[in-house]
Amino acid sequence: MHTHTTVFAVMTFLHNLFTAAWLGGLLAMVFTFMPAARKTLGKGPELKQLIGLIQKRQSLIVTVSLIGLALTGLLLTKRSPTQGVLFSFGSIYATLLSVKHILYLSMIILAGLRTLLSRKQKHAAGGMEAGSAGQPVRNTAMVLMLVNAVIGVLVLLLSSILSVMDSVPAG
Repeated sequence: MHTHTTVFAVMTFLHNLFTAAWLGGLLAMVFTFMPAARKTLGKGPELKQLIGLIQKRQSLIVTVSLIGLALTGLLLTKRSPTQGVLFSFGSIYATLLSVKHILYLSMIILAGLRTLLSRKQKHAAGGMEAGSAGQPVRNTAMVLMLVNAVIGVLVLLLSSILSVMDSVPAG
């Protein structure tokens, strides 16, 4: 195997690993951890504490994954037909790749908004007893997480389509 092929294979592996870590954690949080924790603990302070601890641990994985995805993505574009162009709409392939990048960036923005909402809720709660005062913020944060999970699945779909388009000879 040529060195170039080996490097490409390693970059693709790392890109897929970072994707699995980020989106897998997000999907597990939305469809497994959150519903199970709510059902078991109710909506009291124990739930908030558990979710906070999970999100704190998850944030390191997310940060490493985002940086890893950006770096491996940049390296993988050298092999792409749209080489070096972040947003290009000159072909179907370039358009789909650009849409994937836009969705990826929107996921980062949504995750940032959710983090800001969580911090705002913590500061607003201050010394208050647990109650329904933070419920709208919690609901909004959950909706943002769910929307992010759906966008993540769309990113995976686009990645699969692009992978097939990249490997199938034209004609």
